[in-house]
Amino acid sequence: MRKSAATLLLAAALPLAALAQAPVHYSLAFPNAVHHEARVTVSFSEVPAGPLQVRMSRSSPGRYALHEFAKNVYDVQATDSKGQALAVSRPDPYGWDVSGHDGTVRFTYTLFGDRTDGTYAGIDAVHAHLNMPATLAWARGQEQRPAEVKFDLPAGWQVATQLRPDAAKGTYYAPHLQYLMDSPTSLGAQKTRSWQELGRTIEINMLYNGTDAEVDDYTAKTKRIVKEAAAVFGGLPSYDFGRYTFVVNYLPQTSSDGMEHRNSTSVTNSRQLRGDDVMNNLGTVSHEFFHSWNVERLRPRDLEPFDFERANMSNSLWFAEGFTQYYGDLVMRRAGIFTDDQYCQYTLSGVVGAMLNSPGAARYSPVQMSQQAPFVDAAAAIDPNNRGNTYLSYYYIGAANALALDLMLRQEHKTTLDAYMRALWQQHGEPQQNYAPAKPYTIPDLQRVLGEVSKDTAFAGQFFRQHILGHELPKFEQLLAPAGLLVRRARAGQASLMARPVYNAADSTATLGSTLVGSPLYQAGLDREDVLRKVDGQRLTSAKTLTELVAAHKPGDVVAVEYRTRGGIRTAQVTLAEDPSLEVVTYEAAKKPVTKAMKKFRTEWLSGKAK
Repeated sequence: MRKSAATLLLAAALPLAALAQAPVHYSLAFPNAVHHEARVTVSFSEVPAGPLQVRMSRSSPGRYALHEFAKNVYDVQATDSKGQALAVSRPDPYGWDVSGHDGTVRFTYTLFGDRTDGTYAGIDAVHAHLNMPATLAWARGQEQRPAEVKFDLPAGWQVATQLRPDAAKGTYYAPHLQYLMDSPTSLGAQKTRSWQELGRTIEINMLYNGTDAEVDDYTAKTKRIVKEAAAVFGGLPSYDFGRYTFVVNYLPQTSSDGMEHRNSTSVTNSRQLRGDDVMNNLGTVSHEFFHSWNVERLRPRDLEPFDFERANMSNSLWFAEGFTQYYGDLVMRRAGIFTDDQYCQYTLSGVVGAMLNSPGAARYSPVQMSQQAPFVDAAAAIDPNNRGNTYLSYYYIGAANALALDLMLRQEHKTTLDAYMRALWQQHGEPQQNYAPAKPYTIPDLQRVLGEVSKDTAFAGQFFRQHILGHELPKFEQLLAPAGLLVRRARAGQASLMARPVYNAADSTATLGSTLVGSPLYQAGLDREDVLRKVDGQRLTSAKTLTELVAAHKPGDVVAVEYRTRGGIRTAQVTLAEDPSLEVVTYEAAKKPVTKAMKKFRTEWLSGKAK
C-alpha cells in the first residue's frame, strides 16, 4: 500500500529500534463518566521474561512538583494473552509489578478524575479532559515503544489531541512515551475552527456552551496572536504532523489553567468568551502558544528528558516561563488586543510592582527562584512557609528581567530582545531530531548568545552576574522613560500597614498572615496568626474599619495597636508607611510632555511586527 509523504518522513525520523518494537495499545472507555470514572486497558506485548513494572507518573511535563497520580487508580487487574489472571503486587505507592505473564500483559484499571485543568483528569457526563500522565499507566523498559490509543466515545463526543490520528484503525498514535505523555486530549462535543498559517494547519477544538459568534471572535483574535508570535521568530516551528492544536475547555466545571505541549496547548477556564473574561482567556492562549518555541523546542538541558518518576528541577524557568510571560502580553499588545494604556495597566504595572516591592526578589536570584518550582508549582503542603518574604514567582522575576533586557538592548545596543530570541532559536531550537531538541541550552549558552547579539560580551556577562545569577533590581524608572512611560506610586501619600488581615465578624478582630520584611507590622514585632483587636484605640466593627482608620492618617504617623499573640494580649506602637503600590502609566495619562523620540521608541517596541 502506498504510504503518504508524511508517513515516510515520520518513519525516517524514528530510530530503527522503535520501529521494530511492538506498540503499546491503550483503550479508554467511559461507562461510568457521570461518576467521574474511566476504564483503561493497556496491552503490552513481546514483554521480556520477569515481572513487568507498571507505573503511574508522579510528575507531568510543564509541572515541576510531584502530583502522585497513582492515588486515583483502583480496581487493578492483569491478564495474559489467554485471559488468565496474573499476580499483581505493589512494590511502592506508585506502581504495580505483574508476574507470571507469557509475554503479553493486559493491565486494566479504573481511573477517577474530577479536576479539569492542564495537570489532572476531569471526567463527567459531558466531557473528559485528560492530561496523559494523570491518565495512562506505562511500563519501565517500554518507554521507546510507539503507542496507539483508542477511545470508546459516548455519542456526540469528538477527540481533540496532538496525537496523530489513524482513521483506518480508529486510533491515535505517539512515537514513544515522552510524546504520549505530552499529548493532552479533550473528548466531548467540540466546536472546531481551523486555518492555514505559513504552511501549517492551526486548529481550535473547544468545549464551550456559548455562541458561535463568540467562538469566531476568539478565533479571529487568536489568528492575530499566532501571526505576531511567529513574527518574533521569523516563522512557525515545523510541527511534527504539520498541525498545531489548541485544546480548549471553557465549561463551567473547569479550573483556570494553561499548559504548553509540543504541538498543542491545553487551555482551561470557567470564564466565558465575553467582556474582560475573553481578554483573560486570550492572555493564556498567547502565553502558551509562545511556548511552542520557548521550552517545547528551545529547551533547557536540565529538563531533557523529562523524568516522570521524580520532581524535575531546572535553573532556567526564569527564561522558559518568565520570558514567555513577558512575550505573551507583548504579543497581545502587538496584535492590537491591548492598547498602550491597557498594556501598562494589566502587564507593566504588575511586573514592575512585583519586582520592586518583593522582599524575595531583593534577596534571591532568578536562578534560585527557578529552583523552587518543585515546592510551588501546584505543589501541596500543609505546613506554613515564609515565601512572602523569600520568593517571587519565576514568571514575574523572569518577565521583569526580560522587560529590562529588551529596553537595555534597544537603548544601548541598537538591537532587541526579538533578535536575541531568534538567535537562540537558530542555534538551540530547530532543527529538531526524533521529537527532541537538537541542542538543549545551558545558562552559559544564554549568556554567550546575548554577547553575540549585543556585540558586547562584557555587557552580557555583567547582565547575567547582576540580574540572573545575582539579584540586583533593574532601574525601571530610567529604562521606561525613553518610551514615555512613568513609574510612580499608585497611591501616593496614602498611609498603609502593608498587610491584608482577614476580618473576623464573630468578635470584631482581624487575623494577620505572614508580615512582610520591613513593613510597619513586621517592624513592630507582629507575625502570622496574631489577631488585631484595636487599632488607634478603636474596635474593628466591620471589614472596612481598619482601612478607614489607616486612611485617616499620613505616612509616618504612629498608631497604637492592641493584638492577641501566642504570648497573650499585647500593645505595640506602629509607624505607618506610604502605600508601596506602583503603577506604570503613559506620559500622556500623567499629563507629561511626550517627545517624538519617545513616541518612535514606543512604536518600534510595541507595534505589530507581522507582515
